[in-house]
Amino acid sequence: MLYYLTGILILTVGIASIFLVNELIQIGHFNHLARKQIEMENVLVAGANGTTGKKIVTLLKNSQYFEPIAMVRKKEQQEQFEKENIKTVLGDLEKDVSHTVKDMDKVIFAAGSGGKKVVEVDQEGAKNLIDASKNANIKKFVMLSSMGADNPEQAEDLKDYLKAKHNADEYLKSANIMHTIVRPGSLTNDAGTGKIELQDKLNKKGSITRDDVAQTLVRSLHDDAAINRTFEIIEGDTLISKAMDANS
Repeated sequence: MLYYLTGILILTVGIASIFLVNELIQIGHFNHLARKQIEMENVLVAGANGTTGKKIVTLLKNSQYFEPIAMVRKKEQQEQFEKENIKTVLGDLEKDVSHTVKDMDKVIFAAGSGGKKVVEVDQEGAKNLIDASKNANIKKFVMLSSMGADNPEQAEDLKDYLKAKHNADEYLKSANIMHTIVRPGSLTNDAGTGKIELQDKLNKKGSITRDDVAQTLVRSLHDDAAINRTFEIIEGDTLISKAMDANS
């Protein structure tokens, strides 16, 4: 009888232990998710409704490190993103944008006027957001620029646009914010390859897909990636992560 009761007791303790271990595993799992959620950084994407901007937002949405906040100018654009469970903020780069960087950790500037307001948007709009980011202690500002912005006077085409990008880039460099400035070649809508050629100065022309530009911009958000660096990219044979690591 004693052996029988002892067996039942051992079995009961064993079952209870299994439930306890399972409970601890579940708690640990949820704690891990909670920590993961806390560690994710909010990234404001200026120009989120543009062709490249949308690709950036999608990459961030699928990232385990970042959460995108799409900065848009119109209510209908806001509704479009929110249908996809993407957070948004209304903002106009030609006006006060200090509210757009509230609770943000990092910023990607991928906005553009399409050649219509290069000074107002591509230059002064960028400066406006840089100032707001500095005042909000943003950790890192990633700028989508363009090849040719280093010396716009030598450009055959798009001289006004490249001047605006040059001025915005120089303003960011002097703003005392951790930053990365990415200068791609001509953009295409082809499918990305995940491979690029990257140098501070490539000394040659070339094209690159918007997919690969978006990936490079998102990779630049990491704290250890291309700190205070300016570089040019075109399509190439080196994986984006390796190309950036080799030049960081």
